[in-house]
Amino acid sequence: MSNSIMRRWWLALGACALLAPAASAQQSKEITIATEGAFAPWNHTEPNGQLGGFDVELANELCRRMKAKCKIVGQDWAGIIPALQAGKHDAVMTGMNITDKRLAVIGFSRPYATSRHVFATMGDREMLKLPKAGELIDITALNDEDKGTIEQMRKLIKGKTIGVQTSTNALAFLENYFKGDIEIREYKTAEQHDLDLSAGRIDAVFVDYASATSSLEKKELKGMTVTGPSFRGGLLGRGVAIGLRKSDTELKQSFDQAIEQVLADGTVKALSLKWFKSDMSPPK
Repeated sequence: MSNSIMRRWWLALGACALLAPAASAQQSKEITIATEGAFAPWNHTEPNGQLGGFDVELANELCRRMKAKCKIVGQDWAGIIPALQAGKHDAVMTGMNITDKRLAVIGFSRPYATSRHVFATMGDREMLKLPKAGELIDITALNDEDKGTIEQMRKLIKGKTIGVQTSTNALAFLENYFKGDIEIREYKTAEQHDLDLSAGRIDAVFVDYASATSSLEKKELKGMTVTGPSFRGGLLGRGVAIGLRKSDTELKQSFDQAIEQVLADGTVKALSLKWFKSDMSPPK
């Protein structure tokens, strides 16, 4: 072997040695996933400070499939997207629906679950009289009958005070369809508006159905009930997904592949039956 060929061979070998630690470091990079920790059963905080719930269990399973080292942290809802944009965490898993407004500032994985929203009140309130109880209205394309139902509801709840979590698509829904008819009272967390509901300071809450059914099991909310139809689509989103920075295309691809696996093998169904008592898998 000539000296020039030998020299090029050693240079190439040295370059590979330099690249190897960088690749290893990239593979071992810790992915920080933020969740609210106050939106049961999607996510909650245990008395000992540990995070739990559907989102947390699924996040751990996705990371296992991705062979990634992950850290799950709590983050207040109002600051969860700004913190993602600022690089304080890499992903958001907190029962967050894909909406046009959110898509303007962040990216999303493929949906890993679906949700719908409902009005919930206490058993002694007039809100129990809302029509179409148990029926589903998709606001993506309202027909005349659905428009009529919403108009009827506007008259029935006129003057009522409705609690809703701030900076959510639930708030956007109330402002779009009921603003001017009701007093909208915003809360930092769903737990806070539940407490005001039980204390009689508000007439009802508008909340994710899974969160409402979880609240029904609390002793302090004995007598709470869901009333009227449930709503999905449109302002309420296109499915629950992982929030990501738009620039993190490789991370999105990894999450998408892992989500596809957990949907295909029934893991999402099993976890949703555990936490929600119903299958929250998104439509195929």
